Amino acid sequence: MTTDLDPTAPSPSPLTPPVPAAPELIGVGSPLVDLVLKVGEDFLSDHVEGAKGGMQMVDADHIHGLLGKTKKEPAQSPGGAAANTTVGCAHLGIRSAFIGACGDDQYGDFYHQALVAQGCEPRLIRQAAHPTGRVLSMVTPDAERTMRTCLGAAATLDPAHFTAETFRGTQVVMLEGYTLFNHDLTRAVAKAAKAAGCQLALDFASFEVVRANRPVIDELLDGLVDLMFANEDEAKAWNDTSPEAAFEDLASRVHVVAVKLGKDGAMIARGKERVRIAADVVEAIDTTGAGDCWAAGFLAGHLRGLPLEQCGRLGSLSGAAVVQVMGAQLPRERWLPIKGYLDAWA
Repeated sequence: MTTDLDPTAPSPSPLTPPVPAAPELIGVGSPLVDLVLKVGEDFLSDHVEGAKGGMQMVDADHIHGLLGKTKKEPAQSPGGAAANTTVGCAHLGIRSAFIGACGDDQYGDFYHQALVAQGCEPRLIRQAAHPTGRVLSMVTPDAERTMRTCLGAAATLDPAHFTAETFRGTQVVMLEGYTLFNHDLTRAVAKAAKAAGCQLALDFASFEVVRANRPVIDELLDGLVDLMFANEDEAKAWNDTSPEAAFEDLASRVHVVAVKLGKDGAMIARGKERVRIAADVVEAIDTTGAGDCWAAGFLAGHLRGLPLEQCGRLGSLSGAAVVQVMGAQLPRERWLPIKGYLDAWA
């Protein structure tokens, strides 16, 4: 006879650890370190080519050169559009993961740790031969941001990485709009998501993205995209008749469409249903990440099965919160009242 205290007793079989639940949301995009710099209007006119409020792809030397034209130190934070949305959803209680390629360097370590700290599962693919990407966000006194992006390792994400198994058990895949510049990657993610039975969400990202990638966007809208996000400028880049015309055009092809109109709120469609959401009027100091956080609020409501109007309300609350801080990601305490609103409806 043996007892629990008998050293000759056989060790109990170890319990099989539970299989973790699949993420409800997986974001796919570019893990970029955000460098947020406050500048005056004269800085843009003197040193920056291209339209204010837009985004252009550049190399690391270009960003280094722009930073060299000012004595100010930029604020550093983890960023990237799809990652911002995915992290926001994690703060709102959605099981979330993010896939992207980064360098095997200190910025890559910083990025991995930041995702973990915010409750988002990092599925980062390290590339020793390339540095972690970064984006310089130049914020003028009117809170508008003009971005210059160096993708670095993020541009090496291999389309072959994505199969149906990548997204098995996931409900929504959030594809970053900037990924549209890589057509093969875009198609691979979209097809893998659909093969896994996921809904595919897409944000237009910027008006330059829309203008440069109309053929592949048209391809995606033909039955691959389930949720579409755009701001007013991006919608007009798709259909310049009017924001309303662009909204209805997109709604005729995608089941759920949201067109954000800044201080005028947002127009949202789901099938034949239409709602108009009022904007939360706040004093904005930096619009970086506003669209990303708006999408996070909306998707969290969508994944919890909330009515369309409440999904839009969560988007508005999230977008309004992030423009009151510098950078594209809200600290956890700023997410808590928004999560409280979601939990009250869910």
